[in-house]
Amino acid sequence: MIILSGDHIYKMDYGKMLDVHIARGAVLTVGAIEVALGDARRFGVLEVDDYSRVTGFQEKPATASATPWNPDSCLGSMGIYIFDFDVLSRELARDAEASTTHDFGRDIIPHLVSTGERVYAYLFWDENKKTSKYWRDVGTLDAYYEASMDLIAIDPTFNLYDPEWPLRTYQPQFPPAKFVFNEDGRKGCAIDSLISMGCIVSGSEIRHSILSPGVRVHSYCDIEDSILMYNATIHRHAKIKKAILDREVEVPAGAVIGYDPAEDRRRHTVSDGGVVVVTAGEECYVDPQFAG
Repeated sequence: MIILSGDHIYKMDYGKMLDVHIARGAVLTVGAIEVALGDARRFGVLEVDDYSRVTGFQEKPATASATPWNPDSCLGSMGIYIFDFDVLSRELARDAEASTTHDFGRDIIPHLVSTGERVYAYLFWDENKKTSKYWRDVGTLDAYYEASMDLIAIDPTFNLYDPEWPLRTYQPQFPPAKFVFNEDGRKGCAIDSLISMGCIVSGSEIRHSILSPGVRVHSYCDIEDSILMYNATIHRHAKIKKAILDREVEVPAGAVIGYDPAEDRRRHTVSDGGVVVVTAGEECYVDPQFAG
């Protein structure tokens, strides 16, 4: 078996999905979520019978057929697939020789369905214990930013602190986060933020932001509404707002990011929603009083 997943965030038990895949004797199981008929053009849409066997698949159709159990919704593909390896290998080899777009949604899945293979939908069961299902497409910068910012809400929709749903991921061996200095104008603190292990905040204020492991923030900085990736370093007197800093980025002393849209666009990528993205090696604008 092989499990593939796209650019999405969700809580779902892959073990249950795999058990159902095996029990059905499926060659492919597609994770699916109910979406309003009017939103069909945003998704790959599955047509299924009463037993959830896929009878048709359309990539972002203008109109879509409703599910057998709900006339107001259709089934959208979540971009999560469980394949029998032999079938996936065969289909990729076949598609590589064919004149197609070489896309799962446009070519691989429709071909399997059209040839009568046992393709099934697995309906998304949310393990998030909230009133609404949590599933986010983070295929754009703004969507990624918004999903990340939700994590630092007082009552986030996606609960990282559920002891019954631990995150199974690699944790580097960093020491705990540390905050130093408590002087007027030079206080190390974080408010409404997530601060990861290995971070040191030295006499700076962090507000409504996320600091990944190993981030270092030197004194007199002001960081707000931002995401700082692994091992980023922020030197003194920097001001950063509504930005995503890539891993290993080093921001010079006196840098100003997120305050002047024209200056930001001249030097960095800026999303449609105004999020500034800074990658390693890019030159930042520096306040003249700190230049040189």
